[in-house]
Amino acid sequence: MYIFRSHPTQSIRINGRLLTFDKPLIMGILNVTPDSFYDGGRHNTVAQALQHTRRMLQAGVDIIDIGAFSSRPGAVWISPQEEIDRSAPVIEALIHEFPDIILSIDTFRAHIAKVCVQAGAHIINDISGGNLDEEMFTTVAQLQVPYILMHMRGTPENMQQLTTYEDVVTDVATELGERVAALRAFGVKDIILDPGFGFAKTTEQNYELLYRVNELHYLGLPILGGISRKSMIYKKLGITPNESLNATTALNTLLLERGVQILRVHDVKEAKQLIDLFY
Repeated sequence: MYIFRSHPTQSIRINGRLLTFDKPLIMGILNVTPDSFYDGGRHNTVAQALQHTRRMLQAGVDIIDIGAFSSRPGAVWISPQEEIDRSAPVIEALIHEFPDIILSIDTFRAHIAKVCVQAGAHIINDISGGNLDEEMFTTVAQLQVPYILMHMRGTPENMQQLTTYEDVVTDVATELGERVAALRAFGVKDIILDPGFGFAKTTEQNYELLYRVNELHYLGLPILGGISRKSMIYKKLGITPNESLNATTALNTLLLERGVQILRVHDVKEAKQLIDLFY
């Protein structure tokens, strides 16, 4: 039987622990927003967030990614204070209820990242790769926490007008590499790459990036793949996000085969079953 192998990569230090990638990890999505494209409004109270997190932990999740600002096109642009009000109480409640949990905060604002790390978050997940807040890299360096560097151009409002590439995979790799160099110059040690499926890419470009995502391994960093129930799936198939679990699992299989170390998903149980089949 053919068994997938994890691609060698550096380990990540989290809160005094060493996180290795001998086996792929699962990042479970916890959106505490009213308007996210798939699960908006389902988990945006502390009680709902606790309940959903408990289910994900029981299903085998490794990291919980908390998002308080919807990045879907057309989403309401909320104030920094509202983003803090949505995220910080949830982080504090999760740390209290589940002391060993690993939490990521999904934000492109440096101040929110700092507040959430002080509240207990362990990882900063920035969809903008530091391009929407010039203070982000210095903040990450000061906090010395792992940073998920995602590729995106522009903002969620105009990113789909910025999809001109000579070669999408080469250009994404080059742009990520430049940002990695900048982070290293600031003294950031622990970096995870996210190619940014669905962000400043056409459907065709998303699939080209998916098929060749293994080319990003040359940077020697862990790679996160986030394609769960995205429009690259449901629009291509003419279905809804609610109907796209089967196709998500199929594409997650391709990510694993290409050595991606972290799957960011809405559906933890199915992702765990997939990983357990091959590792």
